[in-house]
Amino acid sequence: MSQILIHTPSYVWAILAFLVLRGVLALRERDITPVRLAIIPVVMLLLALQSVGARYGLGSAAMGAWLAGAVLIGLQRWALGGSRVVAGKAAGTLRVRGSWAPLLMMLAVFAVKYAIAVLQAVQPQLADGAGFALPACGLLGLCNGYFLGQLARDLAAGRALASRAPAPGAACPH
Repeated sequence: MSQILIHTPSYVWAILAFLVLRGVLALRERDITPVRLAIIPVVMLLLALQSVGARYGLGSAAMGAWLAGAVLIGLQRWALGGSRVVAGKAAGTLRVRGSWAPLLMMLAVFAVKYAIAVLQAVQPQLADGAGFALPACGLLGLCNGYFLGQLARDLAAGRALASRAPAPGAACPH
């Protein structure tokens, strides 16, 4: 195990530190723009697609497992999940409730990607086998689906809030 940790490139630890920092920031309530709200889900999506595509191919069964997991949880979060947002203090912002979920999901994506990379380096025949690739990629898909479904739910709630907001300069009823 120590050899695996020693031979892990330093940029991997920098990515982990970034993800932990972003996850810790997500623990507190904050006002952000919809574009900033999308950053982590998009980054996690790109990391997963790069990993699955590079290791197994975009047309592989592993990519199908990723897609199935992403769609399953993404639709669940969008349709049944609660929104984390209310109107922000400044125009065009959303107040997002703090949550442990982003930190846990980011760490899960990191751990799965790290396990795939380590297994690919140590036992490539096992990493390429369907018994590992399909569950690992399905788990990545579940994590990505969580992020994307929650983002869709929060953006829909933000649009609904914006459509109910009084027009700029409109008189407030007393």
